[in-house]
Formats: sequence, C-alpha cells, structure tokens
Amino acid sequence: MTLQVLALYALVAISLVLVVSLPFATDYVGADNDDTMRLVVVRDLLAGQSWFDTTQYRLGLAGGTLMHWSRFIDLPIANLISFFSLFTDARHAEAIALAVWPTSLVVPVLYGMGLAGYRLGGKAAMHATLVLTTVFVVALNRFQPGAIDHHNVQLALIACISAMLLDPGRRARDHAVAGLLAGLAIAIGAETTPLIGAVCLVVALRWVWHGEAFREAAAAFGLSLALTITVAFFATVASARYTQVTCDSLSYGFYALATLGGGVLFLVASLASGRSFGGRLAALAGGGAILAASVLIIAPGCLANPLDTLDPLLKTFWLSGVIEAQSAVAQFRLDPGSVGSFYAPGLLAMLVCLWRIRRREAAEGHLVVLSLLAVAFAVSLIQIRGAIFSNMLSALPLGLAIADLRKASNAAPKNLKLGLAFIAMTLASVPASWALAGALLPGRSQDTLRAGLSSTAAERPSCTAEASIAPLAAEPVGVVAGASNLGSPILRYTGHRVLSAPYHRNQGGMLTELHIGLSNPHQAEAFLRGAHVTLLAFCGADTQTRDIAEAEPGGLYADLLKGRVPAYLEPVAGTENAALQLYRMRPE
Repeated sequence: MTLQVLALYALVAISLVLVVSLPFATDYVGADNDDTMRLVVVRDLLAGQSWFDTTQYRLGLAGGTLMHWSRFIDLPIANLISFFSLFTDARHAEAIALAVWPTSLVVPVLYGMGLAGYRLGGKAAMHATLVLTTVFVVALNRFQPGAIDHHNVQLALIACISAMLLDPGRRARDHAVAGLLAGLAIAIGAETTPLIGAVCLVVALRWVWHGEAFREAAAAFGLSLALTITVAFFATVASARYTQVTCDSLSYGFYALATLGGGVLFLVASLASGRSFGGRLAALAGGGAILAASVLIIAPGCLANPLDTLDPLLKTFWLSGVIEAQSAVAQFRLDPGSVGSFYAPGLLAMLVCLWRIRRREAAEGHLVVLSLLAVAFAVSLIQIRGAIFSNMLSALPLGLAIADLRKASNAAPKNLKLGLAFIAMTLASVPASWALAGALLPGRSQDTLRAGLSSTAAERPSCTAEASIAPLAAEPVGVVAGASNLGSPILRYTGHRVLSAPYHRNQGGMLTELHIGLSNPHQAEAFLRGAHVTLLAFCGADTQTRDIAEAEPGGLYADLLKGRVPAYLEPVAGTENAALQLYRMRPE
C-alpha cells in the first residue's frame, strides 16, 4: 500500500468523521463518561500529579480511587494540550487537542487494515477493505473529536498487528513490530488481552507448523513482546506496587506472564526449530504447561471476569444499564433489533474464512484472521464491547469476498445473480446496515430512531451540561453525592470531590451513593454525614435515580422526586426547578 493511497483514504475518512460529528457537537469532549474522566486525569497530570500516581483523589471515599488507566494514553493528549497552549488559552487548547488526537488515529487504523487487506488478497481486496474500514470508522463515535478514551488506540493496535501477522514473507522485522504492538496493547488496557493471547498462540502454532522457516519470526515476536512489556511495566508502574497483581491493568501479573510467555516462545523457537513437527509440538506444549502453571500461581483470579466480583447492588443499579458490558443474551432480551449490528458482520466473516480455508484459497492467511475473529466474537458474546474488534476485523475476509464478487459481476454483466450477490455481500458487511435494519423492527431501537427523527420531540435540559453544573461550581469545595453519571462532569467543571462515578474500582463510593438513595431519609442522613457529604446533586431525569426511587418508594430519592425535602437538606437558591437540583447539608 502506497503512502498516496493511505493519504487519500485517511483524508476522506477524517473529512467524513468531521462532517458527521461537528455540525451536531455541543461540547468539545466526547459524550462518553470515560472521555470526560480522561480529561480530568490529564488535567491532574498537567497540574503536577506524579506520572506514577494514577489515583483520582476527587473520586470516591476519602483517599480517592486508584484508576486502572494507562499513562501511555494520557501522555500524547497532555502533550497536545501543552503544545496548543502556546498559541491559545487553556480551553481552546483542550478543544483543539481533543479534536486532533482521535481523528489522527484514523491513519494507523486505515494503514493496518489496508496493508492487511493487501496481504490477504491483493490490490482489489485492499481497496474494498479500506472502504469498509472507512465506513466503520465514520459510523463509530470513537474517532470523533472529543473521543479520548483508549478504545480507538486499541483498534489501531489490533489493525496493525493483523497486518504484521499477514506478512507473506514471514519476516522477523514484521513479527518484531507485532510483538511490540502486542506489548503496548496489554499495557494500555485489559480489554484486548484475549486477542493478544490469540495473537501469541497464532505465532506459536505457525512456528510449530513451519519450523525452521518461521524460527526468526517467532523468536523476534517473543523477544519483542517480552522487552516491550518490561519497559512498559517499569515506565508506568510505581515501585511501591511492583508486587501487586491486578486483573484490569498492567501489573506484576500481566508483566510476569507476558514476559514469561514471550521468553518461552523465544527460547523454543531458537532452540527447537530444527526438530521434527512432533518435537516442535512437544517443546511448545512443555512451554505452554509452564505458562499455564504460572498463571495459576501468579494470577488465578484473572481467569475470571473482573466485574463478576461486583456487589449485587452495583450489578442491579449500574452494570445492568451499561450496554457495552451486556452479554449477547442480555442484549437480545433488551433490544433484539440491535443484535445484528454487533454480531452479524463477524459471524459472516468467520463463515467466509471457513469457506476460503476449505477451498485452500489463501488458507493460512484466512486461518490467522479466523483465529482473531473467533476470539473477538467469543468475547463479544460475553460483553458487547468486544464487538468493535470483530466488526473491524471482519472487513478483511469480507473485503476480499466483495472484491471477488465485484470482479465476477463485471465479467458477466448480464448475470443478475452475481450482481445481487455483490450488493448483498457489501450491505451485509457493514454493521450500520444491520443497525438500520434492526431499527425498523418493533422495539427499543425503533423507539430511539423515531425519537431522533421526530421534529416535535421536546429537548430536555441536561443535568451534565456546564450551565447546569455552574451553580455547583460556585459552592465552597466539598464532597458531592449524586448519581454515578453525574460524577465525571462534576469533576470536570468543579473542584469538588464526588462519591460516585461509573468506575468499578470505586465500589465503596458507588455503594455509599446507592445506599443514600435507597435508604429512608433518616438513614440516608447517617450515610451522608458518615461520608462527609456537603452537597447533594439530584437529577430527577437520571435513569439510575429513577430506578432507585422505583425500587424503594420510601427512600430519599423517591421523596425528592415527590418534592419532599428532609430538614437536614437546604435547597440551593435558584436550583429548585432546575434540571440539576442542589442541596446543602445543614450542620448537625
């Protein structure tokens, strides 16, 4: 793939992203809570918080909450803000930086997918893959201005890793790059860990199959992975936490296992490549047994979903409402019309891979892609968040299939079946097509579409808008109790500490807030004073707030919805009828 081709597609994709998003933008920060919290974290870093200290001191109970996010994402955003601050004020510097960062990540995504498409099926497949990837990027809000969470970086890393694995020359250089990117992916977020595990297994099994011809590639991958994860660990983890094992971030567990796994692969590839197929398989099995035993010794708890340990109250009133954390079954029950956009392209792509493998058409390349797709798809069945990876990777086999159908259709223009097959495959390869089809079905998706298209729909004031939070910012700095979705915006716009924001490491603060809302007013006062709350932020339109009020009609939130304010709460003047109602805690 030439730089001219990449530049053309990147220019088109970024332009479309801006055209689709900017006319409707009301803020320079993305709509996701994680985008807002990332900005808060970056601001703290710029204000002098230690590189090795990722505690968010204004989140949760006294002492704050140790965040599980990587400084590798904070650093480029902070640098961009600092650079643009040389030319404009702080607010505009943030706005420009938050527009540049996510849109610039379109380039490595397109590069990785375009190169992978070319290596899988040639020039025509490359263009079809790039078109599908462009549509994917434009439809996904993770590349729009303000989207500064780490998922866009993870997509770029997986795209480029796929391209490196599909190198037809099986060169050590490309596999060393794949190992480096795999190490970065582990360091940046645990979401891609299953995919990186699949990448490691693919490299190991290809070494077993090819033997000496794959020795340098496998050894380079293993050594690069081990070195990268080592550098990442010591570059971002504080020395006081070197021995801690956490399953949601880079810690001793991931560091030790990734280094051991990379080291084992390097050793077996270097020492056993000359053996027979059976000998190589036995060597790999021995190394795998050592690694499996190490997992059971070092991090047995990481074999389970970290969210499984959440308190039942948090699962009921928080996690059940987080769409990306839902399983396929749960999402089907909630909104059957949305399931196609999450799962259909990936399933179709896996079927195409199996068909190609059976016909021995680029069989090894399709087997590599199938392995990554299968793992991403399996993860998406447990948590929908995995679907963005399977949807992106599906563009590789589907792009080649579309290119072949287009060629066949052009060769036989009178063959209506070929033309229809080309159109059907193209539409079926785009997640947005399934989303649109699902929105036409009765249910939640259709309700959302109808509300969006309705010109008479009343625009509700937002509790998280800067104007709504402005009265809170004017209050003396203290501790704020409020629904979890209010937490990140309050941190962004004020100097207060908040009890609750939607982050699983803040279970103490989130549970305290839930108990405040669920308890009767007398009991709620004890929780409020015990947590040293000075202000209560109440949003009657918040879904979690209404769920709490419905679950406990005698609770504090239910009373506030009915306009009954306990004596220990003093309404803040001017907010009595506002979207976000504020109450001060009266002295005892």
